[in-house]
Amino acid sequence: MASTPPEKREPPSSPSWRLALLRYVLPGAVVLAGLVVMAFGSEIDLEGGAGILSAGLAIYFINWLFRAGVAGERQREDEDRAREHFDRHGRWPD
Repeated sequence: MASTPPEKREPPSSPSWRLALLRYVLPGAVVLAGLVVMAFGSEIDLEGGAGILSAGLAIYFINWLFRAGVAGERQREDEDRAREHFDRHGRWPD
């Protein structure tokens, strides 16, 4: 597997505005909508608002889990490159 050495890789760019919208604004808006329903509704609306609030939290945590998985994959790729370097040169890269 040929990959770019760590020295030649570009630093990760900041997330685009659409990605930030999906990661933070969408779950925040859904949570806020749930809070509004809970605050201004009747007793029955408390359950619905809690469901909406839970959906917003679920959106946020699914995004978080995906990012954690991608970060783990990057760490595995770095480890593989370091092992290849060790096999070729007999020392662990700095």
